[in-house]
Amino acid sequence: MSSRTHSAVLSHEEESSATRNAAIEVNDLGHRYGERVALDGISFDVRAAEIFGLLGPNGSGKTTLFRILSTLMVPTSGSARIAGFDPATQPNQVRRRIGVVAQAQSVDVKLTARENLMHQGHLYGLSGARLKQRIAEMLERVALADRANDLVETFSGGMQRRVELAKGLMHSPAILLLDEPTTGLDPGARRDLWLYLDSLRAQEGVTVLVTTHLMEEAERCDRLAILSHGKVVALGTPAELKSEIGGDVIQFEADDPEALAERIHRRFGIICSVEENTVRLERAQGHRFAAEVMEVFASEIQSVNISRPTLEDVFVNRTGHRFWTENQNRPGAAGSVST
Repeated sequence: MSSRTHSAVLSHEEESSATRNAAIEVNDLGHRYGERVALDGISFDVRAAEIFGLLGPNGSGKTTLFRILSTLMVPTSGSARIAGFDPATQPNQVRRRIGVVAQAQSVDVKLTARENLMHQGHLYGLSGARLKQRIAEMLERVALADRANDLVETFSGGMQRRVELAKGLMHSPAILLLDEPTTGLDPGARRDLWLYLDSLRAQEGVTVLVTTHLMEEAERCDRLAILSHGKVVALGTPAELKSEIGGDVIQFEADDPEALAERIHRRFGIICSVEENTVRLERAQGHRFAAEVMEVFASEIQSVNISRPTLEDVFVNRTGHRFWTENQNRPGAAGSVST
């Protein structure tokens, strides 16, 4: 084996050690772009062999954190450890143990699926029979073995994303980092990708960290951190986070929501929040309380909505504002910038 190959490919002993320590630790991490704070002292751990989500709207700090963990950026303050190594001071050791699937497409559409994986394997020192075997394994794993020699430009968006995943896994990483991996995919392709991540974690013990702005994707994570303006505002399993709401979420739509919220407070002793033209509160047995309010203030209420708590309700509860607000551009909006 050449010196280049020896330095790029982990030995069996190194692989075993990396697998045992396949976790991410973030300690008081901060980053600034000039005067603007992108990350404001965030801390969390990712356990080995779990799917961990970073949920937040554009501008919450997800992409900045992803770049730091994937060794593309050095933080302004604080530190991180990936499989026991610091991405800022030990980037080569980290890169040998992580697979990265960025939001932007990295596959070469003018090459075949096999050729894309071949070039990726070369970057990690793979060659000869070992490389051919690994390519075959990965194409089979992402269900593209029958399209191995087809140009990637002939693939659907979901199939191209599967090639991206195969590239990220070519060197058998202990940890997989994915930045908004379902961007541009239809619902069926999104479901298939998440099923694959579940099997990857369950069957091979790979630790998965994924950034997303989609509530339904965050629900599929084992645990998640919810980010807002560079801070971790909530951390736990989806069920744990939703249980903190402590009842049903009731929303009353009104012409004068401020006045209605004040009247509900005076009559029932409950403090409500006001969002645009809606009065929002949390209450056990929400349907009964909503009926009481409607009986007293029917003339002031246009509509009422009662629902079980969602992750967005957790976000509202922790931050005081909705997940998407006027000063947080929705994905795809003109001029939106992800950090």
